[in-house]
Amino acid sequence: MIKVGDKLPSAEFISFNADGQIKLTTDQVFKGKKVVLTGMPGAFTPTCTMNHLPGFIEHAEAIKAKGVATIACTTVNDPHVMKAWSKHADPTGKILMLADGNATFAKAVGLDKDMSAGNMGVRSSRYSMVVDDGIVTHLNVETASGVNVSGADTILTQI
Repeated sequence: MIKVGDKLPSAEFISFNADGQIKLTTDQVFKGKKVVLTGMPGAFTPTCTMNHLPGFIEHAEAIKAKGVATIACTTVNDPHVMKAWSKHADPTGKILMLADGNATFAKAVGLDKDMSAGNMGVRSSRYSMVVDDGIVTHLNVETASGVNVSGADTILTQI
């Protein structure tokens, strides 16, 4: 598993802009800036939709006021699901939604999780991290169910 002090591995995400679907590399998202990244098991899932993502939306201005250029969210969902979830959960676009449909990034950072028992397949663990110019400076990985250490409140104390 990735740890504080490690450089993020190279990976690609799918996101959307005004022109449609776009590929974004880790360099495009993280190079030369401070980014808060939160990983969640899945778009539209109850805890992610009602507890985890809303905190980052609510505190986006306060987080960015502390020098964060981008707040990004990644899940192991296809890009169309991420686009729909973004419109549903974050209609003002405060969070950069990054689809990791094949769990490539989640696996590369060692934060993938087998949720097959719940018919969800391989997903992302629930976490948050602060990344400064591609280097992880803070990492908060949930070990129990719910949002206990990976929420926006924790990130606000770390940046």
